[in-house]
Amino acid sequence: MQITEIYRSLQGESTYAGLPCVFVRLTGCNLRCSWCDSEYAFYGGHKMTSDEVMDEVWRLSPSAGLVEITGGEPMLQERELVPLMQRLLNGGYTVMLETSGERPLARVPREVIKIVDVKCPNSGEPDTFHYENLEALGPRDEVKFVLSDRVDYEFARDFVVRHGLTRRVNAVLFSPAFEKNARGARDASHCLLDPQELSGWMLSDNVPARLGLQIHKFIWDPAKKAV
Repeated sequence: MQITEIYRSLQGESTYAGLPCVFVRLTGCNLRCSWCDSEYAFYGGHKMTSDEVMDEVWRLSPSAGLVEITGGEPMLQERELVPLMQRLLNGGYTVMLETSGERPLARVPREVIKIVDVKCPNSGEPDTFHYENLEALGPRDEVKFVLSDRVDYEFARDFVVRHGLTRRVNAVLFSPAFEKNARGARDASHCLLDPQELSGWMLSDNVPARLGLQIHKFIWDPAKKAV
């Protein structure tokens, strides 16, 4: 499979935020989100066998632990990825899959924690989520919405209610989008939507979701990769 990078850092998002995690970033994506912060993963990378990926994950985290498969869009390499995720599970790792939900998720092993990033209108990639994937979601999974303004917020709020997400998944996350070329200051000034404003909307509407911040962008320079 084509791999951009494998590294160990702290999980920056989801309900697992703050935990040590090995990230396996696959190369390639068929979407072009306006706020994407991992465009460097669209092309390039290098080929690695499943054995080589397993060896590197084990080197970084020999006592098992948390592994996130991300991209790009990792499910573009479904044929090789599904067996790899099963191998990681068999090795005792807790496996997360970061995906847009644009590709079918039915073959993902049920023990994998799916973090599904449903694209909002201002992402530039609206209507790309496959609604059949709602049936693939389970009580360990999470759905994330990255928001840049009120239009995105209202889309996410209504989506949560319309599809009964809180009955389907472990958590629903509303996350302010970051400027994709942000650098320097490690604070909320780079957020396209002020977290305080978003918090007010969520409280006012009693939305059954949690606010999610990309904590790695507050710990390190937001331009830094492999963190």
